[in-house]
Amino acid sequence: MPGSTPKTSSGRFFEDFHLGDSIVHATPRTVRAGDAALYTALYGSRFAVQSSDAFAGAIGYSTAPIDDLLVFHIVFGKTVPDVSLNAVANLGYADGRFLRPVYPGDTLSTTSEVIGLKQTSAGDAGIVYVRSIGRNQRNEIVLSYARWVLVRKREPGTPAHAEQVPELAKAVLPEQLGEGCPRIELAAYDDALAGSRFRWGDYAVGERIDHVDGMTVEEAEHQLATRLYQNTARVHFDAHAALGSRFGKRLIYGGHVISLARALSFNGLGNAFHIAAINGGRHVAPLFAGDTVYAWSEVLGSAEIPGRGDVGALRLRLVATKNRACADFPLKAGDQYDPSVILDFDYWALLPR
Repeated sequence: MPGSTPKTSSGRFFEDFHLGDSIVHATPRTVRAGDAALYTALYGSRFAVQSSDAFAGAIGYSTAPIDDLLVFHIVFGKTVPDVSLNAVANLGYADGRFLRPVYPGDTLSTTSEVIGLKQTSAGDAGIVYVRSIGRNQRNEIVLSYARWVLVRKREPGTPAHAEQVPELAKAVLPEQLGEGCPRIELAAYDDALAGSRFRWGDYAVGERIDHVDGMTVEEAEHQLATRLYQNTARVHFDAHAALGSRFGKRLIYGGHVISLARALSFNGLGNAFHIAAINGGRHVAPLFAGDTVYAWSEVLGSAEIPGRGDVGALRLRLVATKNRACADFPLKAGDQYDPSVILDFDYWALLPR
């Protein structure tokens, strides 16, 4: 009708972001045991702490916690309608910290602050930097991370806003780790039940691990996963619109790749039960349905956590490839990534000592 107010949203374009903007994202999400079961069905993750109430309870958790990456995806998914609905690509992550365990029955909500803006040289898009905070129902922060995303402009060629690229830590410091992990009862930690005899002290800096196994991505499962996180990005769902895109088909959500690679990493890192921090990450190349994901890891660092004699931290580089096994640890050819590499992910994991 004439004069009626539009009731739908097409999402923010680059011009709609301003430095310092504070965004409250819609739809708080109560995480259920069913969410955890579906996450396991999608990726096959086998870490004992997240799989068994009995195992988790014996070592110090109140019950099996929600997988750290499921927490990340739910917190991330809240931001999509407000930050990246009109994204060309999600470019990277930094300074991520998991600060409290999340349990079935907890309710997660997300806020974001715009911490940086930079227009591209072509003038048709810009990079938006945000810090997103996930909180539980007690308003306690469970996750904090920064990411940057390339967002289309509504009107290409229009002048940019004031630009600022934030300085982000290259890595979370060891003394900042451990808040998301209760003190572990080492005497109750059963290596046989955990599926690995290799603990923190058994890994050396520079060591590389081929995780051996591969997993082929199906169209239906990645869409089911992305809907599980209430991530509404059109590039993952709208096959009709994707026909006119650069690739001509739907893209696999980058977080799906992270979870697949993390699940594959169990074979070689079975006791790396908790992701304590995300130092950085890049989605190097797109993934499509029908591709097979493989993964390998490199130990970049090893650190004691002040005041903690129960767990130690490994800084791990997790590399995922498509349609290429990782026995030769593919990464870069000169300054460029190997064409098979799709993910380069730097994180801290905690292991029993």
